[in-house]
Amino acid sequence: MDPLDAGAGGILRQPKAVWATAGASVVAFMGIGLVDPILPSIAQGLHATPSQVSLLFTSYFLITAVAMLLTGFVSSRIGGRRTLLLGLAFVVVFAGLAGTSGSVGQLVGFRAGWGLGNALFVSTALAVIVGAAAGGSAAAILLYESALGLGMACGPLLGATLGNLSWRYPFFGTATLMAIGFLCITAFLKEQPKPARKTSVLDPLKALGHGGLASTAVSAFFYNYTFFTVLAFTPFVLDMTPYRSGAVFFAWGLLLAVFSVIVAPRMQERFGSLKVLGGSLVLLAADVLVLGYGDHTTAIVCTILSGAFIGVNNTVYTELALGVSDAPRPVASAGYNFVRWFAAAAAPYLAPKIEEWTDIHVPFTVAALTAALGALVVVVRRKALSHEAEELQPRHAAEDGVGVFAN
Repeated sequence: MDPLDAGAGGILRQPKAVWATAGASVVAFMGIGLVDPILPSIAQGLHATPSQVSLLFTSYFLITAVAMLLTGFVSSRIGGRRTLLLGLAFVVVFAGLAGTSGSVGQLVGFRAGWGLGNALFVSTALAVIVGAAAGGSAAAILLYESALGLGMACGPLLGATLGNLSWRYPFFGTATLMAIGFLCITAFLKEQPKPARKTSVLDPLKALGHGGLASTAVSAFFYNYTFFTVLAFTPFVLDMTPYRSGAVFFAWGLLLAVFSVIVAPRMQERFGSLKVLGGSLVLLAADVLVLGYGDHTTAIVCTILSGAFIGVNNTVYTELALGVSDAPRPVASAGYNFVRWFAAAAAPYLAPKIEEWTDIHVPFTVAALTAALGALVVVVRRKALSHEAEELQPRHAAEDGVGVFAN
């Protein structure tokens, strides 16, 4: 059955609790790309350099990476619903405070608190969606991927629309939307059953002892460096107004959504997950290299086109992370995300620094190299990845639960 079918097993016929959680997830993912179109405006308004402003991403994702070790610990003790609400409360407070910042240092600090809240929320949202969804985990994962794609597309658009008035308004807008999400989850989502076994802070690290999961995490680490070089550094290269930059990244996000939800599953069915992932990473490397060395129009086209490859990669990495090891899905996914989000923290800071040390082309050369390294890991470790995934697929297909924040 087509998971997009509106029938009983499709993603379109879901309880209110699922839609409330998915809707809040859209806003949570909007927060990632929200600052993209306004990075130059923030730099101008706070008299900061590109590398200083890029710390907005670094602080956000560094805290997110570390928080991955805590989310399972927290949710297994207070429950999924309370963890979601706690995360949303953090985002509302720190996103609102970010809009009041008087210096780039304050803004970076508030983004760190925002990252903690976002980690608590998004890390639990997929598990909650699967637990409450109709149609099984396949439909729930696609719904989650749809929320991710829609959020990544709408974040830059919201940032551009509000940021054209003031760079502070997108932060206030996010706080307002997340407050609405808080009320919706409070009203529609009942408490989810707590897991039989409480998760230790060290469990995700122990899960990385599995060769297949460790290989997935290392490959995703290299890929995420490329991903967030595009997301965080390209706005400075394009040097456009918030509206124009927002339009570029809105088109980028639409491609990401379409390719992650519609195209990637069909390609996986025809060619196999590892071939699709390896090929998509190589194409992303080529695209980023052309982006870095082409003219302004070429850079715009390649930025938008990268969304297609990123969408495919996100979907395949999600499935590998959730199915490649014998660890419980929440634990395996937390370990995987702990590794890969460090690259998301590093890229926004290193890319402008590399430009300062060299020239504007070299950061994209480095990003192309890291995408190629991600593909190399897939090729070298293909036996462990494919063998383990095939062995564990029947068991995971029968499970009711699913991992956390695999995207």
